[in-house]
Amino acid sequence: MIPKELWQTAINVQAFLQSLNVPFCFIGGIAIQRWGEPRVTKDVDATIIVEFGDERPLIQAILENFDSRIESPEQFAIQSRVLLVADGTGNGIDISLGSMLYEQSMAQRASDWGVPVTGKITTCSAEDLVILKSFASRPQDWIDVEKVIIRQGAKLNRDLIVTELQPLVDLKEEPEIMEHLLDLLGKHS
Repeated sequence: MIPKELWQTAINVQAFLQSLNVPFCFIGGIAIQRWGEPRVTKDVDATIIVEFGDERPLIQAILENFDSRIESPEQFAIQSRVLLVADGTGNGIDISLGSMLYEQSMAQRASDWGVPVTGKITTCSAEDLVILKSFASRPQDWIDVEKVIIRQGAKLNRDLIVTELQPLVDLKEEPEIMEHLLDLLGKHS
């Protein structure tokens, strides 16, 4: 479901991030290919771990190697914690600047996965994908969450999901997120 060029973009992004020696993992549509039901995605999403106040050198290094998709990318990235870039082929790359304890744990739980283009990429765990998608709580995210739950079945660590998601839901002040997730988990137990 993903064009060969997008897989190559992910492999190139991984090689670049590894050269920076920064903890990271792929999330979003790329991770869905591994843990859920493969579907079309148009960009590469990754989270890098960087402490508040330490972002500028990493942002500058990324912008030296990838094209910005917006005006004032550094300012936007500092404010929104997302750097929007593209590779030389025009494929979009969204790099989240993670610093929360949860994001650090997510990067530690990430693992390598062989992809259709020769190489391996590091994706978040299935549990973290459910957490991220639930937290985002958009219609497509809930479709993805349900498909991950169905595909992973008993292998999914449901306790980890609930434990990690609850503080995020409390922070967002949207308890309906946890209610929706618990409904899906109950439906597919």
